[in-house]
Amino acid sequence: MSGKTVNSAILLLVIGNAMAIISDVFIKLLEPGAPIFQFAFLRCVITLLLLLPLAGQLNRKHLFSGFKVHALRAHIHLAGILCMVVALGNLPLATANAVFYAAPILVMVLSTIVFREKLTPLSVIAVFSGFAGIVVILRPVEFNWAAIAALAAALSLSINAVMVRKLPKEQTTVHKLLLNYLLIIPAAGALAIWEGAAWDSSMLISAGGSAAFILGYNITVLLAYKQVDANQITSAEYTGLIWAVLIGWIGFNEMPDLWFAVGSAMIVVPLVLVGLGSRHRSPRVLRAYPVSS
Repeated sequence: MSGKTVNSAILLLVIGNAMAIISDVFIKLLEPGAPIFQFAFLRCVITLLLLLPLAGQLNRKHLFSGFKVHALRAHIHLAGILCMVVALGNLPLATANAVFYAAPILVMVLSTIVFREKLTPLSVIAVFSGFAGIVVILRPVEFNWAAIAALAAALSLSINAVMVRKLPKEQTTVHKLLLNYLLIIPAAGALAIWEGAAWDSSMLISAGGSAAFILGYNITVLLAYKQVDANQITSAEYTGLIWAVLIGWIGFNEMPDLWFAVGSAMIVVPLVLVGLGSRHRSPRVLRAYPVSS
């Protein structure tokens, strides 16, 4: 699977999205009341360690260029991780993932505000349909802190995605990721200390598994989009929702209802149509690492 053909690139994205859902499963398997700050800290540390072998891609002439933007994005990313943990711990796997798909919709909205970009008629339809789909999935009677956390996670991903354009172009993706996690760790560590939870060695398995599988996802995305035009394969990204439904059903006995099916269609279908009409970034890439790959 080199990703050099359309079919192999699509297969890479299908496998990659399954890996991303498995990363979510590691989060969902956390014990009730597990220290989420400790988990976030360990996941960030492990991710940084996994990225260190790629440190040769750092641009030493621009090592800390754009430091303020990097620092802001890093802390928004940390908030997103924490919100994601809360959402996955309290919502069905498929429901949380459907709400996370609000990120590319929010990117379109924020881009019009920040960069004065113009939305096409289809993009406008995608925005309104997506927000309506989220309401259909969550429904006011089920709207709780977990639902708010899922929306906040999607918002953090979208803000970080929009801020990518503010980062120095001289820095590689690996450079941006390394700085991102390097700057996250002090705040994450401080929160873990403030949390005051007893050290739980089993948390290493959850944090390590989540970090490893989301990195695996990003590798498949890099391979897929490196050789093939995004508009030819990007719709394969939405197989992530199918994986979420299947794994949630088989592993957690979570059976999606008609509301979920209708709401998901309202979110995904317009985005797929937008993707077929123009090149755009992978929505799950934004979720995994808020740096454009």
